[in-house]
Amino acid sequence: MADMRAFRDAVTDWAAGGPGGPASELAQQVGVRTAVLLEGPSDLEAVEALAARRGRDLAAEGVCVVSMGGAMSIGRYTELLGPPGLDLRLAGLCDVGERRFYDRGLERAGAPGRDFFVCVSDLEDELIRALGTARVEETVRAEGDERAWQTFLHQPAQHDRPRHQQLRRFLGTKKGRKIRYGRLLVEALDPALTPAPLDDLLTSL
Repeated sequence: MADMRAFRDAVTDWAAGGPGGPASELAQQVGVRTAVLLEGPSDLEAVEALAARRGRDLAAEGVCVVSMGGAMSIGRYTELLGPPGLDLRLAGLCDVGERRFYDRGLERAGAPGRDFFVCVSDLEDELIRALGTARVEETVRAEGDERAWQTFLHQPAQHDRPRHQQLRRFLGTKKGRKIRYGRLLVEALDPALTPAPLDDLLTSL
């Protein structure tokens, strides 16, 4: 039985220059109706974690969450999954600094942008502000990263930065950490304090 993960893998291969046939066939078999386009895997973890907290099975709803591997890939993915390609409904998140690339890609594909929501800096920034720095530091300690965090804080480049910026930078200093915390920060959230772009995206699906 084909599943959403197989479809996502086929789309990634297609976007990298592979054949489009497998993705097209799987889209029909799985019943995909919506593709959520996200810049990277940490965003994907956050979106899927919030959906799980809300008791939603996105795959069962025909929603495929896709990590594009960077904002510059938006044109390629909208071409493949939007009206020129599989003609799926498109939704997603983007950073405010990348919005022009998203607008351009969606326009070229003839896809509406109403279900794309903008983060002030990026999703990690939104989550840190929603949680507050003290709660994020609690999460860091609970995950056994206190020593790494203290070592990071002693770096001269960090001395004059606000704690919010230090935390945001810390999440990106080790491979895989940002991805892991994409889920952890969502799980630590008070549901009433979910950042607006993330909440709006889930509500739109």
